[in-house]
Amino acid sequence: MEAAELGAFMVSACFFTAVIWHPASPVRQSIQDPLLLRVVTGIAMALTAIGIIYSRWGKRSGAHFNPAVTLTFFRLGKIEPWDAFCYVLAQFVGGVIGVLLASRLLGASIEHPAVNYAATLPGTSGPRVAFVAELLISFVQMSVILIVSNTQCVARFTGLFAATLVATYISLESPLSGMSMNPARSFGSALPPHLWASLWVYFTAPPLGMLLAAQLYLWFRGPWGVICAKLHHQNEQRCIFRCGYKQREARSQESSEAISHQSSVISSPDIFWDSR
Repeated sequence: MEAAELGAFMVSACFFTAVIWHPASPVRQSIQDPLLLRVVTGIAMALTAIGIIYSRWGKRSGAHFNPAVTLTFFRLGKIEPWDAFCYVLAQFVGGVIGVLLASRLLGASIEHPAVNYAATLPGTSGPRVAFVAELLISFVQMSVILIVSNTQCVARFTGLFAATLVATYISLESPLSGMSMNPARSFGSALPPHLWASLWVYFTAPPLGMLLAAQLYLWFRGPWGVICAKLHHQNEQRCIFRCGYKQREARSQESSEAISHQSSVISSPDIFWDSR
C-alpha cells in the first residue's frame, strides 16, 4: 500500500508537471506568471495528497508514503523496526515505479527540461540554500502533523492540514529547492535522468527537519503525547502500529468488564446467604 501510494503520487506529479509546465501545453501557453503556475501545481498535488491520505489504503497504512515520516514515527516509538524497514523500502520502490510508469504514459514530454521527470532540484541560490529550505519546511510539516493528529477535536483533519502545507510550499518555496520533503520522491525522479549531484540535500534535510520537530514535540508534550503513527485514524481500518487508541480501547474494555463483574457480584443473592 505504501509503495502504491507514493507511486500514485509520482504519476500525478509527473502528469501535472507536464500538463502545467511543458511549453506545448495549453495551460502553459495561457498562463505566463510562474507564481500562478506554481499555485496551480500546488493545488493539484495537494488534492492528490488528500485523495491518497483519505483513501482506503491510506487509512490502512497510515499514509506516510515518505521515509522521513516513517523514520520520525519510528523515533517516536510508534513503529516496529521491521515495519519501518519495510515501509521505507516500499516507498523507494513505489517512487521509482511511479516515475517509470509516468514515463511510459507521457513519452518524450517527460524528458523536456521544463518537466524533467518532475525532479526536485536546488534553485539558483544553490544546494546550501536548498538544504536549509528543505530542513525548515520539513520541520514545519512534521510539527503540524504531530500537533493536529494528537489533538482529538481536529485529528481527523490532519490530511487537510498536511495537504494545505504542500500546496503552500510548492507555490512559495519550490524555487529554492523544488519542494521535496521526501527522499524517496526525489530519488524516483532522479533515477531515470541520473540527477545525482544534489540528491544529498533531499536525503538529509527532510529526515533531519522532521526528527528535530519530533524531538521538540517530545520535550513539550512527552512520549505519551504521541498517540499513533497514522495520519488518519478515525476509521475502521486495522492499525499495525504501537497505537495509543488501541491501548485506550483495551483499558476502556477492561474497565467496563470490571464494572460489569462488580455489578454482578453485588446483585448476586449469594452475598445475602447466612451460613448460620
